[in-house]
Amino acid sequence: MKKLLTLMAVCLLALASGCGGQSQSTTAAKEPVELHVSAAASLTDVMNEIGKAYEEEHPDVKVVFNYGSSGALQQAIENGGTADLFFSAAQKQMDALDKKGLLKEGTRKDLLQNEVVLIVPKDSDKDITSFDQLTSDKLQHIALGEPKGVPVGQYSEEILTKLGLLDGIRAKAVYGSDVRQVLAWVASGEADAGLVYATDAAVEPSVRVVATAPAGTHKPIIYPAAVLKDTKHLDTAKDFLTFVSNDKNKERFAKYGFEVK
Repeated sequence: MKKLLTLMAVCLLALASGCGGQSQSTTAAKEPVELHVSAAASLTDVMNEIGKAYEEEHPDVKVVFNYGSSGALQQAIENGGTADLFFSAAQKQMDALDKKGLLKEGTRKDLLQNEVVLIVPKDSDKDITSFDQLTSDKLQHIALGEPKGVPVGQYSEEILTKLGLLDGIRAKAVYGSDVRQVLAWVASGEADAGLVYATDAAVEPSVRVVATAPAGTHKPIIYPAAVLKDTKHLDTAKDFLTFVSNDKNKERFAKYGFEVK
């Protein structure tokens, strides 16, 4: 009888030990994180690559991107849309969020610089080689970003105003909801020419660059980034922003034509 009681006690102790070990293992496992990143459409290709690299190093994190015009993304954030970080193609939209107290203090940084270029379809026979020729009767449609909410549209208006061309092309301007729509219109031949970032032109084989905006015709094109104040994953968001700025990712940005700050 004593042997039986002893054996039962040993079994119970082993079971208790096993359950305790399982509980510790479960507690130690990291909770999966879904990190939401709102980013300017012109960052699509490079950020997809960076996001994949981050996930490979952090298996517990899923990076979910929301791409669009910086103005539309800004409005979505202001209206309570889900986002942990914001990567803008201009200071204006980031400034607006900053003034409303929507950025996590101390996380804002300037990451990149870009250029605006004039593009035409690769097989265009219009013989357009400069901004001055945009007023030519050869061109029926010129694609631009919508200037109220699309940074490339704002830069384009600055450039065209500085060159004295804006009034002369208004009648044939067509406005895209973001830079990738402008790029697509020119690539498909729906527009005879368009103004996009140099980095967008570089990833589209169906267009060619015929001119770069002259120096001094627009504000510097700076891409700022910041963690948003309401993020529920502050440590992960900060870590992702640090990761984006590391040497390997600086190389990735440079590969896509961005000038790293």
